[in-house]
Amino acid sequence: MKQTPQGELFLLDSPLTGEVRGERSLMAFPFFALSKNAWMKPLAYGTPSVSIEVRPSAKGVATIYDKEIVLYIASLMASKMEDGDEVAQDFVFTAHDLFSVTGSNHSSRSYDRLADALERLQGTQIKTNIEAGGEGVDGFFSWLSEAQLKYAKTSKGERRLKAVKVRLCDWLFRAILHDRQVLNYATAYFQLGPIERRIYEVARSTCAEGQSLEIDLATFRLQIGYQNQLANFRSALRAIAKADTIPEYQLHLIEDEVEPDDAAPKAGRKAKNTKVVITRRQKKLG
Repeated sequence: MKQTPQGELFLLDSPLTGEVRGERSLMAFPFFALSKNAWMKPLAYGTPSVSIEVRPSAKGVATIYDKEIVLYIASLMASKMEDGDEVAQDFVFTAHDLFSVTGSNHSSRSYDRLADALERLQGTQIKTNIEAGGEGVDGFFSWLSEAQLKYAKTSKGERRLKAVKVRLCDWLFRAILHDRQVLNYATAYFQLGPIERRIYEVARSTCAEGQSLEIDLATFRLQIGYQNQLANFRSALRAIAKADTIPEYQLHLIEDEVEPDDAAPKAGRKAKNTKVVITRRQKKLG
């Protein structure tokens, strides 16, 4: 563990010196709400092989923006492992370094949001059949089993935030420690909106070098974790594909009109059969 200068109160795991990284399962599947504001409804995802249930805390479900803290902790852990250091589930870091890594400003509002995010990460309850480190969990867990803001007092008696202390949940700790399925993130990730972030994560976790992802719109909506209607999702993807801002990947929509079913409630209107295609951008030579 890195030593702090003389006079500091806490031994810190920060600053982060390596890349921002995340665990593959957290990239591939929708564990977080796609919202900046409080999301108070439970989330669920299910396929024949994967089930995920997420229950909100009093402040809602942990959001895709709260996930930045989880990514930061995972990155600290991965860097320590690469350096050959021993790792434990407790991490101590500065909010200043977290904000610098994720591109947040250092305003008092960011510190208030940090406190709320930590509360959601500790309070959100997750249940999944995805195994981590060769072990499954039959029951609920939270992303952080402990989250504390460590303060020191100035000579004038004012409180100053010195460090954040968290304890990473067993499930994610095992996944990073034993499975070693940790992938780096593009630095531009933190400038993306919620849907764009999830598109990048799904692409990064599923598109191997030289491969593309082809998936129908309805299935892709579930994997992204989009909670509104399919038509709204289609419109959002059209705008994202046009903007072409997903780092390292290109998004295409292939839409084929399906002949109307005369027996359908809205006979005579052609429906659209939409397929999502994601390809990795070609690396520029030179």
